[in-house]
Amino acid sequence: MEQRVKKVVLAYSGGLDTSIIIPWLKENYDGCEVIAYAADVGQGEELEPLKEKAIKTGASKIYIEDLKHEFVTDFIYPMLKSGAIYEGKYLMGTSVARPVIAKRHVEIAIKEGADAVAHGATGKGNDQVRFELTFKALKPDLKIIAPWREWNIKSREEAIDYAEKRGIPVPVTKAKPYSMDRNLWHISYEGGILEEPWNEYNDDMFIYTVSPEKAPDQAEIITIDFEKGVPVAINGQGYDPVALIFKLNELGGKHGIGRVDIVENRLVGMKSRGVYETPGGTILYEAHHALETICLDRDTLHYKQMIGGRYAELVYNGQWFTPLKAALDAFIDKTQERVTGSVKVKLYKGSVQAVGRKSRYSLYQENLATFGADEVYNQKDAEGFINLFGLPMKVQATLEQSLNK
Repeated sequence: MEQRVKKVVLAYSGGLDTSIIIPWLKENYDGCEVIAYAADVGQGEELEPLKEKAIKTGASKIYIEDLKHEFVTDFIYPMLKSGAIYEGKYLMGTSVARPVIAKRHVEIAIKEGADAVAHGATGKGNDQVRFELTFKALKPDLKIIAPWREWNIKSREEAIDYAEKRGIPVPVTKAKPYSMDRNLWHISYEGGILEEPWNEYNDDMFIYTVSPEKAPDQAEIITIDFEKGVPVAINGQGYDPVALIFKLNELGGKHGIGRVDIVENRLVGMKSRGVYETPGGTILYEAHHALETICLDRDTLHYKQMIGGRYAELVYNGQWFTPLKAALDAFIDKTQERVTGSVKVKLYKGSVQAVGRKSRYSLYQENLATFGADEVYNQKDAEGFINLFGLPMKVQATLEQSLNK
């Protein structure tokens, strides 16, 4: 017989789903105690009002945790250093936020002696996997309650009806069942008109970025300083990690940088259409890669680019706390030991381009790369190199020629 749930910690946002989960848990798990937990990952919302709302809807207490610094240093920066981009375009702002939220969720459950944890992710999305893999990795004996996989509510409209019958105010209506996820790294938009992939998004829905068409006509050039692959300064001014991301969001947003519209492959097997804006992150990825091109040797850079795709899958699929992820981090950190220097980037009407890079560890040598006269590189040496490098091709071609006679 399954053990009775006496106390459950719920990941709580105050949105539609989690607003109705509190009474649902109490109604369906024998009046269990529900503790709400809200994470501040830079979503820009005032979370203090959630205290009153959570208690009014049946929670015994609520934790509101500021995770912004940990989010940047322990999650965003490792991902940035890896160069991971999911399916070539997505900088994974939602994906990378889930493990830091779930990690603190487990810590609170342990502190409170809870039997279970609960979340409001649906049974169709990726987030259920990301939350639950973290729970399993960090506290495998916790019971996991996922209401969207248990209850009879099948749509946003039915969820709104459930809330209205219990007098619970919700921030969406049936007329606009719009889904948005925001943190300091990005904002994602799904649902509504975006469910039809032929429909263009509405420009007025964006929060971080202006339309590239409305961005300044004058380009802006900024410099970003890195130490061991981590950004530390903008235009020579040092910033703490959280402030640095916000500053780059401001600069990138002003120039309409970081918008992507993609149809991606969800882990659960379906395709979904998402629109994202990641202004600061887009700038950082461009600048970081530019610095690596002069600080890393060819073989290391190419191998790192190869594993970047695998790293992206781990992040996207919620496998943050896995042995492979830890092993890849060790490799990546080794590659970043000399990724220190400055990058000059140009921001202009939705585009970001590295236009200068320098480092005391630079492997670029002008006297080797120059088209002018030099005494270091003997061009005659290239003939022997080409002969040896092309020998397998020549042998193969000679064989084919003899077989065709």
